[in-house]
Amino acid sequence: MSLQLQVVAITLDCPDPLALAAFYRQATSLELHPKSDADFAGLNGEHGLLIGFQRVDAYQAPSWPDQIVPQQLHICFKTDEDLGETEARLLELGAGKPDHQPHGDKARVLTDPAGHPFCIAAR
Repeated sequence: MSLQLQVVAITLDCPDPLALAAFYRQATSLELHPKSDADFAGLNGEHGLLIGFQRVDAYQAPSWPDQIVPQQLHICFKTDEDLGETEARLLELGAGKPDHQPHGDKARVLTDPAGHPFCIAAR
């Protein structure tokens, strides 16, 4: 018998929860959770999913693609917009772009302002 679990929250460690929530809010248009504060901020996603950001003292950003500091979590996003334009907008918001791009023109690997790698791909 298989379990029927529903994902209700995904939480990322970071040095500044409100700043990272602001980055993802601008990138996704998700609404800021009303109880967000300097220690924990969240974005309300579809179907009740919360994307959370929790303050961690002495936070170390993941080192990607090597695993000296493991990434722990990797989020992928799809877009209906032009991939290059989406990438440019995310870079303007504060994302970074690692040199290593394993997906060619099909997807891009970026890093959020706290260093977490994430992918964007055309739908």
